[in-house]
Amino acid sequence: MKEIKAIDYSIWIGENSLSKLDISTYSKVAILVDENTKRDCLFKLPQIENALIIEIKSGEEYKNISTCNFIWEQLTINNFDRNALLINLGGGVIGDMGGFCAANYKRGLEFIHIPTTLLSMVDASVGGKLGINFKGFKNQIGLFNNPNSVLIYPKFLETLEESELKSGFAEVVKHALISDNSLWLKLKNTPFADLDWKDIIDTSVHIKNKIVLADPFEKGERKKLNFGHTFGHAIESYYLENGTPISHGEAIFMGMILETEISDLSEINKNEIKNYLLSNFALPYTPKKTYLHKFLLNDKKNQNEKINFTLLSGIGNCSIDNLFSINEL
Repeated sequence: MKEIKAIDYSIWIGENSLSKLDISTYSKVAILVDENTKRDCLFKLPQIENALIIEIKSGEEYKNISTCNFIWEQLTINNFDRNALLINLGGGVIGDMGGFCAANYKRGLEFIHIPTTLLSMVDASVGGKLGINFKGFKNQIGLFNNPNSVLIYPKFLETLEESELKSGFAEVVKHALISDNSLWLKLKNTPFADLDWKDIIDTSVHIKNKIVLADPFEKGERKKLNFGHTFGHAIESYYLENGTPISHGEAIFMGMILETEISDLSEINKNEIKNYLLSNFALPYTPKKTYLHKFLLNDKKNQNEKINFTLLSGIGNCSIDNLFSINEL
């Protein structure tokens, strides 16, 4: 088992990570699950006597204030006080929304992330970003607040279909492209089925955690993590609004392709990236950019009414605060 030190909490990775779940000091414990993690993952947790199980529906379309109301109602009618604990057992939606609910309930109760998807293991559970979607815009309402701990149990990946693994893999590719050329070469030269997930998780968490430690509130360095996410979040919101949700990873893969195109890269590097993504991942139709304008104009990273991009300056390097008017796109 490996411990990675974050700002004020630990990230535990390995087969014994769940043994670090300590509830001894809390008045009550609730576990937030969806139908998938209730079925596939809940029974693997250490037995918690009298834990309140709060079940919500899976899917990005339920990451909204209505679901938050349900969670807060369950905590309230079961008399949870500020000394209670919320355990978020699930993927990015569970972590983002569960942490958001915990941080706002009675001005804050502690929470622990136990990620169950590759996406949440390598990215969403690390760094303290919490939030929900609002009026069709991705993560429009949210805050920074760190968990008490993050427990990464890689065997949960065995419950996932390949499509779900590939969705989470988008964030691994992003981490390689923005900061680690050696990781990029490993990903590019290793068949997907042969990847060592324990090694991938360790490396990816180290990359993200190092960036977050340098800039917890995204004033500078942490903006690097936004590569692929400006166009990506717009694409994800477009499909969500049209009632045909796609996975976060699919949207980010498409976002990385579009943002590679406007990056200051050689054509050789641009083609290397695009060919790898298009040949290894079956992606949906990329909407016309004009269909994305309203989502881009409401992106939370914008500055002075311009769209703010993190773009590649090489494979393993990137630059932040690249501003474009909507007409330039």
